[in-house]
Amino acid sequence: MALPLPLSRPHRDDVRIAMIGLLGGLLLWALGVTGGMVNGVGGRIFEGAWLLLPLCAMAALELLRRTAPPWALAVGTLVLIADQFTAGSFATTLMFTDLVYAAVLYGTPAAARRIPVATALVTIAVTLGFLAWWHRSEALLIGVVTGLVTFTPATTGVLVRNHREAADAARLRAEQTALLTEMDRTQAVVAERARMARELHDLVANHLSAIAIHSTAALSLDDPDTARKALTVIRENSVEGLAEMRRLIGILRDDSDGSTGAEPAVAPTLDGLGALVEQSRANGLDVTLGFGDGVEALPAPVGLAAYRIVQESLTNALKHASPGPVAVAVERVDGAVTVRVTSPYGDVDGPRVPGSGAGLVGMRERTALLRGTFEAGPESGPDGKVWQVRAVLPVGPAEEGVTG
Repeated sequence: MALPLPLSRPHRDDVRIAMIGLLGGLLLWALGVTGGMVNGVGGRIFEGAWLLLPLCAMAALELLRRTAPPWALAVGTLVLIADQFTAGSFATTLMFTDLVYAAVLYGTPAAARRIPVATALVTIAVTLGFLAWWHRSEALLIGVVTGLVTFTPATTGVLVRNHREAADAARLRAEQTALLTEMDRTQAVVAERARMARELHDLVANHLSAIAIHSTAALSLDDPDTARKALTVIRENSVEGLAEMRRLIGILRDDSDGSTGAEPAVAPTLDGLGALVEQSRANGLDVTLGFGDGVEALPAPVGLAAYRIVQESLTNALKHASPGPVAVAVERVDGAVTVRVTSPYGDVDGPRVPGSGAGLVGMRERTALLRGTFEAGPESGPDGKVWQVRAVLPVGPAEEGVTG
């Protein structure tokens, strides 16, 4: 297997380590301190300044400890062996231990797994070899020194590498958690804005539609009685719309400091459909309301969604329906509440209010949040063509924890 050659400049810390190792070795040589691992075993072949060659070579390899750790370790092993044939230098041996440590720390994951095993085997082999050769207990000292030079820095590198990888993994998890938290926050903000948009539309559209239609009628007809009736409806819808807006503002207001002194009004439920129908009749619609069995005591999200669907359907009937009866039916069948609103479909004479389509979107979103089904469109009926809105809202585990 070919070892990668260094292509980048040495790290500045590696340069410092190389300079310290070289200067330390020169100082020890000047003081006459040597330290070959096998000095005295069969004599030394190269005396004197020969130890400077391995010293300089090992210092040069320190420059590659980070950029090419496998290559530096392989060559460093040969240099250490060569150093044993000279008087030897402690600095050369210490720099070799650093190369072993760096090879595990900066090398590939495979090298980090193999080097500790290889150094352990080398330590065992050297110890057994010298025991077989010398037959003396001093051979154990050679094994201990070999382990300190090879196996100890390798295991230290493994510990440091594992610690760094664990820290990197923890940092990555923290970044991912922060990203997911931000995504959740953004989604929550978007969902809340959509919810408030539905609420605002449902609260205002009904009253403003009635105001717009009756004000147009009052302006277009030169009849004092008609104008007075229209102004009465306009006033009633203005007052009720203002009350609804105050309720919504009370919900939106931050009441943590207790400055408002009052709780916002409770969200409407199916119990308020009677008043809603009466208001629609006052606005000019011919509305009938029918309740099936089992629609009492519905969960709050289901009750609110059903109320808003009926409210928006009546608003659309006021704006777009032809003259004729409007039927509202609410029934509970097979664990679901079905809301059905039908109104005459055809050309409208007289004033009408243009629509944006936001009402249908809001009703569809409310139904989808409860995992229900929603349909709206023209259909053929016994009295002609009608526009039908039909929503099926599950009542049970599917809607638990869902808010309108």
